[in-house]
Amino acid sequence: MTKLEFQAIFFDFDGVLMDSEPVHCDCWREALAPIGVNVTWQVYEAHCLGSSDRDMMKIFAALSDPPADPARLWKEYPRKKQIFYERMVANPPFVAGLKAFMQELAAQYKLGVVSSSAHDEIDHLLMAAGVYDLLGTVVCGHDAQRVKPAPDPYLLAARNLGVARALVVEDSDAGMESARAAGFEAVRITAPARMIETVRERLAKLAI
Repeated sequence: MTKLEFQAIFFDFDGVLMDSEPVHCDCWREALAPIGVNVTWQVYEAHCLGSSDRDMMKIFAALSDPPADPARLWKEYPRKKQIFYERMVANPPFVAGLKAFMQELAAQYKLGVVSSSAHDEIDHLLMAAGVYDLLGTVVCGHDAQRVKPAPDPYLLAARNLGVARALVVEDSDAGMESARAAGFEAVRITAPARMIETVRERLAKLAI
């Protein structure tokens, strides 16, 4: 193996670059509680990681009795986004040492972020963390024709960077399936605090 095994490294955002999934869950809970929908971490963790916000509406709708109208729940999305924005600006839970790590990787690999979140939820956070300018592409939400677990988001990122071999860093079943369907190797992050260590361990195999 050589250091050219991968041409690029693609990172999911939530649950990989920052420990934001619990925050997303809390924001949805706050936004939907007034209309009788109780979003729990157990449901969110089991069914929503890696999914787009719109796709979550059917899952959340089943949490009320009788089941809510997913279209009605979607009307609360702007409120959820505003709550999330305010919390992230106040205290963005990025992985410690992220900027230095990304600078190190950028010296050898093309970098990208591939997320199911919207650009207006994550672009400003990437800028605040000082890593946005290190990225060759940021694929979000419905930039691709289909969302994860379809391969489209990672295939789009690869086209944007002109690469054929990439390592994907993911935390969800949908993300892992998307990456592998695109033909890329994927490493799974079980805790954002171990992301840098996990990626270093995989890349260290190149020297063996």
